[in-house]
Amino acid sequence: MKPKTKNQFITLTALLTALAIVIPMVMPAKIIIPPASYTLASHVPIFLAMFISPLMTLVVILGSTFGFLAAGYPIVIVLRALSHLFFGLLGALYLRKYPKTLDKPIQTWILNIVLAFVHAIAEVLACLVFYASTSFPENMFYLLFILVGVGTIIHSIVDFIIAQFIYKTLQKIR
Repeated sequence: MKPKTKNQFITLTALLTALAIVIPMVMPAKIIIPPASYTLASHVPIFLAMFISPLMTLVVILGSTFGFLAAGYPIVIVLRALSHLFFGLLGALYLRKYPKTLDKPIQTWILNIVLAFVHAIAEVLACLVFYASTSFPENMFYLLFILVGVGTIIHSIVDFIIAQFIYKTLQKIR
């Protein structure tokens, strides 16, 4: 599903960026317990971009961050969205180097799990930086390591699976 022309690349980047902005605003399936938030499919545009290009991934992540800001989420959640740069670019660069990974189920699962852990670590660190500059909540361990850390791992794995299903389906159609 790689774009064949610059126009296709720009159009697909714009489409995925628009989805990344709109999903936090309109998705009815979301749970917000600051600093944690779980918005179903919020990572899907990022993963789809990751499967295609590092540059596209960067643009989509910045769009997603703007979407969370425009939707009125607390700033700590917006910072978590910005932290997606770590797992997103890591995954995109890896897939650029090893493009056949998504064709191999075991390697795909390993990538999914590794990215989920990088994703969770980056989000926990974003929260720690935020709380270090404000004040730490009383139940910080539970909030950061259970709600944000473990929750992000599960959320990331699920959204990766959704994105992979969409990507594979579109490859078959094309």
